[in-house]
Amino acid sequence: MSTALAPNPAPTVKPLTAYRPYWAKRFGPAPFLPMSRAEMERLGWDECDVIIVSGDAYVDHPSFGMAVIGRTLEAQGFRVGIIAQPDWHSAEAFKALGKPRLFFGVAAGNMDSMINHYTADRKIRSDDAYTPGGAAGKRPDRATLVYTQRCQEAFKDVPVIIGGIEASLRRIAHYDYWQDKVRRSVLVDSKADLLLYGNAERAIIEVAHRLAQRRPIESITDVRGTAFIRRAGDPSAEGWFELDSTEVDRPGRVDEHINPYQTTSEQAEAQGTTCAKEEGGDAATAASNGGLGAAEQPIKIVPRSRVVMPPRERTVIRLPAYEQVKSDPVLYAHANRVLHLETNPGNARALVQRHGEGHTARDVWINPPPIPLATAEMDHVFDLPYARAPHPSYADANGGHDGPTKIPAWEMIRFSVNIMRGCFGGCTFCSITEHEGRIIQSRSEDSIIREIEEIRDKVKGFTGIISDLGGPTANMYRIGCKSREIESACRKPSCVYPGICPNLDTDHGPLIQIYRPRGRSRASRRS
Repeated sequence: MSTALAPNPAPTVKPLTAYRPYWAKRFGPAPFLPMSRAEMERLGWDECDVIIVSGDAYVDHPSFGMAVIGRTLEAQGFRVGIIAQPDWHSAEAFKALGKPRLFFGVAAGNMDSMINHYTADRKIRSDDAYTPGGAAGKRPDRATLVYTQRCQEAFKDVPVIIGGIEASLRRIAHYDYWQDKVRRSVLVDSKADLLLYGNAERAIIEVAHRLAQRRPIESITDVRGTAFIRRAGDPSAEGWFELDSTEVDRPGRVDEHINPYQTTSEQAEAQGTTCAKEEGGDAATAASNGGLGAAEQPIKIVPRSRVVMPPRERTVIRLPAYEQVKSDPVLYAHANRVLHLETNPGNARALVQRHGEGHTARDVWINPPPIPLATAEMDHVFDLPYARAPHPSYADANGGHDGPTKIPAWEMIRFSVNIMRGCFGGCTFCSITEHEGRIIQSRSEDSIIREIEEIRDKVKGFTGIISDLGGPTANMYRIGCKSREIESACRKPSCVYPGICPNLDTDHGPLIQIYRPRGRSRASRRS
């Protein structure tokens, strides 16, 4: 049977700069996003519209998620405050900036808090690269859960939106290495109002403007790159066609890991068979075919029929429930394969996974991934007025950040420039593709040069050497599919495995061009 899928129309995308700014834009950009009431008063603010809570120290640099989201919201006119590495033992630290007008944004930080805390041997790490002085223990285990709880204790009626790498990769039922069990979606455990996954600029801007229009957060169910909880019988779910996940991927047996040191005959013996090569390939093949040779295989005729599916943008795939995947490795693997299959923004469908049974049952609903940023939008995000330094509250006795309060993660990226996002590798040992997507998002050469000039003019200690022009996945700048149509229809999880896709444009020319020396800087050319 052949299945004809209804064409998926190209989703309409509102550019990041096309929104009408919020009224508070009149205050202008802050030197640093405030971390105290005193800073808010100096800026003339009586309250924050958004407060971001993070497990990392606040470094106003585009390599730190809180800075990117904070400055992006600020560019839309919102007043954004930062609560960085708060004392989580009570709700008092979460009241430091007062009650946010719109919402709390919660993230564990640039790293999953459990990976930040523990080694692969489950031993406690002695340092934290995202903390002043590299000190360990400044964030709780599973920080997203703890911070969300404290925000809700501080102000019960304020929506809490979770995001960052920890929330993004735990958006469905997931295996937890440290507890050696399958845990529920972080959205269920945290009881947050909304989850944003992946690079969240599009989603956070849309959500913030809707909340500013006094729309209830429960009504925000159609924003790409978000996940939320629906109860049974929710009228907002009407009009959707539900497809069982087994129609997308057939669950199969879980193969044992192959011992790379075993010979072919030893592997066959372990499986209760014999090596065909040793017994004569043709004879063994004929025997396994019931006496028929390879050329004598019967032909099976399957009648063709045409099935027209409903539009993909109104189709939701139901994954096996949490209660099923937590005790069934086959269904767990199946659910995760479907999650990976539905990651292309051009053809991905919504996903839903039930948690709980009976009257406690609720669905975690995951909308399709966000549309990648265009080059002009990437330039907008990276051209925002970052101070490119840690917050002044972290300064040492000499007013600098190179002494005992130095933040190791900032030191590493101090003179580096992020020029792209995403990864088309799809490696199973890495989370970048699942988090940032397979489509490469690149900045323009002019934007990159402007950032280098910012480093030259702003960053203390710059010697004229840029340590790195790269991104999360090294040399993929401006590399991608040769055809937008093929790219939007592709369902492969990787462009380079098991072989390099013939539709992949692997030209490194644009990156090499950036590396080439220039006789004069842009500043001197302008003068």
